[in-house]
Amino acid sequence: MTKTTVNLQAINDVKDFVNIVMKYDFDIDLVSGRYAVDAKSIMGIFSLDLSKPIELDIHTDDADKFLKEIDRFIAK
Repeated sequence: MTKTTVNLQAINDVKDFVNIVMKYDFDIDLVSGRYAVDAKSIMGIFSLDLSKPIELDIHTDDADKFLKEIDRFIAK
């Protein structure tokens, strides 16, 4: 499993992020506090506090291509 942190501040960020995540077969979760939601669920993402960075859990050992594709969302 790979972990990173992402920022999804605007509605368009969430839409673009979900469109990218939907292309991949492995499970991807967003964790904020004690809440975890499927990163493929727009409604789930909007239930989180998007004002601060969110932990991203990628359930695969081969996440390099995915991480490159979501680079603009990764908190630096």
